[in-house]
Amino acid sequence: MATDIEIYGKQLVQLVNELEVVNDLEVATNSFESIWILVSTLILVTGVTVGVSVIVWLERKVSAGVQQRIGPEYAGPLGITQSLVDGIKLLLKEDVIPSKGDAWLFTVGPAVAVIPVLVSYLVIPFDQAIILSDLAIGVFFWIAVSSVVPLGLLIAGYASNNKYSFLGGLRAAAQSISYEIPLALCISSASLLSGSLSTVDIVKTQSKYGFMGWNLWRQPIGFIAFFISSLAECERLPFDLPEAEEELVAGYQTEYSGIKFGLFYVGSHSNLSASSPFVTISYLGGWDSSIPFFENLGRDSLFSDSSGESFDVLGPGLGIIITLPKSYLFIFISILTRWTLPRVRIDQLLDLGWKFLLPIASGNLLLTASFQLLLIS
Repeated sequence: MATDIEIYGKQLVQLVNELEVVNDLEVATNSFESIWILVSTLILVTGVTVGVSVIVWLERKVSAGVQQRIGPEYAGPLGITQSLVDGIKLLLKEDVIPSKGDAWLFTVGPAVAVIPVLVSYLVIPFDQAIILSDLAIGVFFWIAVSSVVPLGLLIAGYASNNKYSFLGGLRAAAQSISYEIPLALCISSASLLSGSLSTVDIVKTQSKYGFMGWNLWRQPIGFIAFFISSLAECERLPFDLPEAEEELVAGYQTEYSGIKFGLFYVGSHSNLSASSPFVTISYLGGWDSSIPFFENLGRDSLFSDSSGESFDVLGPGLGIIITLPKSYLFIFISILTRWTLPRVRIDQLLDLGWKFLLPIASGNLLLTASFQLLLIS
């Protein structure tokens, strides 16, 4: 009897020790996950900040070239730190809240306009291994979170208690509804060709066939409709109706100052810097270069660790080097468009979205689906 009790006691002690080990592992795992979330957030915010600074500098330099002037040149080499100086200036400015406005909504509006744009970076792959979250529904995730941005603009316009601000918020909502549908239909056509909603899978499908396998050649109409819809979603000229200076002073931003005004500025350029990689991923093959030298260099740069497992060192870096120039090409085109085309009227904006882009995107989706069914059958 005593022997049985000793055996049971030893088993109980062993079980308690195992539970303690499991608890320690769970704590370590939870700590690692928390640290990884913080590191990912820090990398995301830093990358977006640097990207927005480069875009703002590029826009100022391109606009200066179009208008035959110099542009920023004193803040750092070639004026590269001008965005940092402007950010510090906005941080130090007074934050004024309208006396008859809704103070809480007035504060929430800029946050609602910026946070969804940052979240959309989760599903942007700069290489097969460089993506924060490879969701199975990554494409629709981007469309869903980007559609929240106009809600923040509408909240900001309503909370300002200003007729021009409110009208700008209403225009932002109407513009988003008009161009969100063609945007979703075009990206659905690209997803049908790859058979997946994952952004990584879309790039992999295009890279199988090299340069001629890019969706740019298989979906030329969808590419044009997607690019126009992206410009309208980012509220870039000639589609910047929500903040038309000649009509609405500054639109939904009229009553804002200080860092809240800066958040709208950051959100607008962050949206542009997120939309351009999506054009690249959906239609230009993402990190696929279609140049054998780059592909072989990235695949042959394998190193082994102590356990014998190999890992790629140069491949992800080359993926970024290939993806970013493609993305900045569309950023350059959007900047050039801003300084060369006049602003459209609100009726022309809505007609373009509902009467032209929506039927074109719908027809493109039907043709793509029919073609895929024929291939399957």
